[in-house]
Amino acid sequence: MSIDKTSRSAAARSAAPAEATTPPLGRTPAFSPLYQQIKSLISQSLQAGEWKSGSAIPSETELAGRYKVSQGTVRKAIDELATENLLIRRQGKGTFVATHAEQQVQYRFLRLFPEQGDLDSQGPAQRQIVDCHKARASAQVARKLQLRTGDAVLQIQRVLSFADIPTILENIWLPAAPFKGLDIERLRAYPGPMYALFESEFGMRMVRAQEEIRAVLGDNEQCKLLQTGPYVPLLSVERVAYTYNDMPMELRHALYRTDRHHYRNELG
Repeated sequence: MSIDKTSRSAAARSAAPAEATTPPLGRTPAFSPLYQQIKSLISQSLQAGEWKSGSAIPSETELAGRYKVSQGTVRKAIDELATENLLIRRQGKGTFVATHAEQQVQYRFLRLFPEQGDLDSQGPAQRQIVDCHKARASAQVARKLQLRTGDAVLQIQRVLSFADIPTILENIWLPAAPFKGLDIERLRAYPGPMYALFESEFGMRMVRAQEEIRAVLGDNEQCKLLQTGPYVPLLSVERVAYTYNDMPMELRHALYRTDRHHYRNELG
């Protein structure tokens, strides 16, 4: 006796429970855990701009009803997004979309710590925008940003100082199209972190970054901007920052002085 394949597939779909998480014995699940699926759906809403940076998202109860899952499943998904600094829980107030303007998020990718005290005790960085101009992407820049060689990019150079001591020299490349209208005057006028500017005025939120680190000696121009001698070792940090959907949106080459600071990363 033969069974119509279309009818069999429809019956299987209608019989599948909304929150089934345990596969039949002897079979390996080909799907992610349910909370991961809910995490992905919430991430898609964040990416689509359904909830703006700094605004509250629906409650766990509302999200559970929306996705037809348990409140515990939603809570586990939100916990992971909070750990990744995409969401922020506020006691008694709810859960909010994280923003780079938040004190605990604005230094999210900075791993340079002062020898004395911490990032908060040394105060905010003083920012000097040295240059901002349009350029054509070199082969290396294009590869990092998933562009074509020769595509238009914005190139920014700035110096970050702590306690009036130049500490970080950065060269930054951005794809030009998503940052149309960004120029040196706009960068100099914005009072907050650069990532907060990208987020609030261009809708580009950096959600993760990848770094490569090596020790180098700076050239004459770099040493002049950092006010160091020609033989002072510097830490070279190349960072690619990604927005949602693993889309590279920034390439940053930074030189760190380490005479008063050290690079620290927590593992585990």
